[in-house]
This record gives sequence, structure tokens and C-alpha cells, in this order.
Amino acid sequence: MPTIDDSLLRELCETTLHETDFQGLGEKHPGKVRDSYVQGDRRTIVVTDRVSCFDVVVGTIPLKGQVLNQLAAFWFEKTRGAIPNHLIEVPDPAVSIVQECELLPVEFVYRGYLTGSTKTSIWTAYERGERSYCGHALPEGLKRHEQLPEPLLTPTTKATQGEHDELASRASLIESGAISEALYDEAARITGDLFRIGQDFAASRGLILADTKYELGLGPDGKLVVIDEIHTPDSSRYWYRDRYDQAMSKGQSPPAIDKEYVRLWLGEQGYQGDGTPPELPLEVRCEAARRYVEVFEKVTGQAFRADVEEPATRIRRNLGAT
Repeated sequence: MPTIDDSLLRELCETTLHETDFQGLGEKHPGKVRDSYVQGDRRTIVVTDRVSCFDVVVGTIPLKGQVLNQLAAFWFEKTRGAIPNHLIEVPDPAVSIVQECELLPVEFVYRGYLTGSTKTSIWTAYERGERSYCGHALPEGLKRHEQLPEPLLTPTTKATQGEHDELASRASLIESGAISEALYDEAARITGDLFRIGQDFAASRGLILADTKYELGLGPDGKLVVIDEIHTPDSSRYWYRDRYDQAMSKGQSPPAIDKEYVRLWLGEQGYQGDGTPPELPLEVRCEAARRYVEVFEKVTGQAFRADVEEPATRIRRNLGAT
């Protein structure tokens, strides 16, 4: 486990970055987790400490924004030679400045395993008896958390804030006019390459990258680039490689080090995204923070160095904002 002081985490719960209101950075575009400020051809992305489950913001987790931003930057740099992305610089632990792009209205979700806990997850659908998922035929006899015969691209629509993403398929997206056939197939190729890179690198770190989602946009030259984040514990499901077989042999869920911990806790309280979510207890927020930090350290091989200064003050200074 990461060596981060429990008392420090509890203190940081009092100063998490929940809202932003920075002047001088451009027009604000709030998201579920990220607040963006657009000025000309540059977008300043402030990664807050908000945590979203079932497409609902359910609270904050200390240090989450710093972990997500820095881990995304790690992956952007690692994959830049193979696949273009929008990152320009990282002027603050929780902030990235990126090239403004035209967002594709599709989330490209790659799944390597029959897992998930949401109402729209591939496992939930399979358990209901469905054998077709996002246009893919699924074989009989699969067990929960089992590796799929091959990774599947299971796209969703890209919902606006406050709305739910909807499951889709290649055919339905093309038929609806959301995306052209050529653009979808090129995006599928790019994200498939990314998923293979991510799975191979995770394996070298003793982890399984079970599934993930990608967002893409069109750059100024009209070509596809990867945007938002790559292989973070918000967008991806990570399991320990050495504990997976043992868990499966006992009929248990593989131990996870990602946002699934919070999602499962909410499910245990009977919350699945409808109505007001229950308040996250201090111990749940701190344990989630420890897991986020652990993902960063296991993936990057580096110790996570938390900046404990009050985040809004630090960001204003680092960005020259008011």
C-alpha cells in the first residue's frame, strides 16, 4: 500500500477542490470531474477532487485531482509516439493545458473482461441473460470477471452533464449520424491500439487493465487525437495480476484499486444513481484516496508526492489567474 499518512488524508478531506471559479483563463465549461476554461485554441483543464459514480457527482476524495492529472500526463507522454494527444503542458499538479479540439460525441469503451457493477455493465447484461451487447455476440458459459475471448469495443453516447451515457453500437451510431463510418473505424483502431499498449504495460507492473474508456477529438488539422484522460483509476478498472486467479478460484471478485471501491460502497447502501446519493464517510474517502495513490505508484513506478497546499490558492498562483 502507498505510504501516505492517515492523519494527513483526514486533514486534506477538509480542503478538497470541489468547485472552481478562476478568472482570466477563458470561458468556463464545467464537467462531472473536470472544469475547463477555453481561450482561443487552448483549453485549461482543472481536475477537481469530485468523484462521479453512475454519472452522478457523489462527493470528493482528497488528492484525487492531482493523481488523475499526473497519471493522465504520464500516459499521454508514454503513448505520444504511437498515438497523437492534446497535452501541451502541466503547470500545476491538478491542471493541464491542452490543444482545443472538436469533441466526438462518443465514448470508446474497451472491455477485456466480463465484469462491472452498474445497471449498464456487460456483466449485468450477461447475468440478465442477454447474449448481445453493443452489437457483439457473447458466448454461453462465461463466469463473472472472466476474460473475454477478445477485447470488445462497446461505445456509449457522450451525455451532457446531469444525463446518463447510453449504450450504443457501431451500427447505431453510424445510422444515427453521430459519427461517420470512416471516422468510427479510425477511432476504433486508435483506441484498440491504446488498449493493447495499456494492457501490456499494466501487466509489466503486475496489474490487469480490465477495461477502460477513451475520448477523442478532431485537432485543427482535422485528424483524430486522444483527449481528456488515459488509463486513470476514474476511466479504467485495474486488478492485481497475482490475486486474480486466486479470487476467481474462490468465486470472489478480484481486488480492485480504482473507482470501483466507491461504486461498490454506494451499491451496498442501495444507491444506483437515482436520487440523492448518500454522503461518503470520512473513512471511505480516505481509503479511496489511498487506492488512487496506489494506482499511480504501481503504474508509474514513482512515489506520489502530494502537494498539500490549499488547491485553489495554489492553482491561481501557478496559472496567474484571479
